[in-house]
Amino acid sequence: MSKVLIVDDHPVIRMAMRVLLEKECHVVVGEADNGVDALSMVKDLVPDLVVLDIGIPRLDGLEVISRISAFDLPLKILVLTGQSASLFAMRCMQAGASGFVCKQGGLAELISAVSAVVAGYNYFPSTAIRQTRRNNGQLDDQELIQRLSDREMAVLQYLANGYSNKEISEQMFISNKTVSTYKTRLLLKLNAHSLVDLIEFAKRNALV
Repeated sequence: MSKVLIVDDHPVIRMAMRVLLEKECHVVVGEADNGVDALSMVKDLVPDLVVLDIGIPRLDGLEVISRISAFDLPLKILVLTGQSASLFAMRCMQAGASGFVCKQGGLAELISAVSAVVAGYNYFPSTAIRQTRRNNGQLDDQELIQRLSDREMAVLQYLANGYSNKEISEQMFISNKTVSTYKTRLLLKLNAHSLVDLIEFAKRNALV
């Protein structure tokens, strides 16, 4: 039996996870729908496991993973997300997560992942561990994406979802000037010429 904190901005998904985890004799000690509240609850509740979606508001999930890892608490982090495993699983591992499961994988895989992570094992899709080769265009994009920092990736996703500089600064707790700096870096790193190019790049690679 483990104490679990659920972090997801969709109430229906949180409820489904709670029911599933409690059925497996885990204790859900709290729920959060954003990154800031998640960090606060981790400090207050010190769960054994945090099940986290990286596509959450007010501090993106990768930043939350990094900050939780920096707390140096005896807990594990399992990412449950709709984001692409080939693009995000390794980033989550590097940030400090112990597992990564796609929401499309179903409830059975979630239970397997929870059991593995709680037992002290890592749980990541094999396709995310090795380089996946498709056609040249996709491979080029993947290589470009791997050059982005976690924060640059977060800004790219916010931009592709239609957020303004001001809204991004509020979500990520950074200044407008810093957002502009990230946009400039994205244009350079992704060989883009405009915001439209960045948005098209994000959509082409299923980042939105």
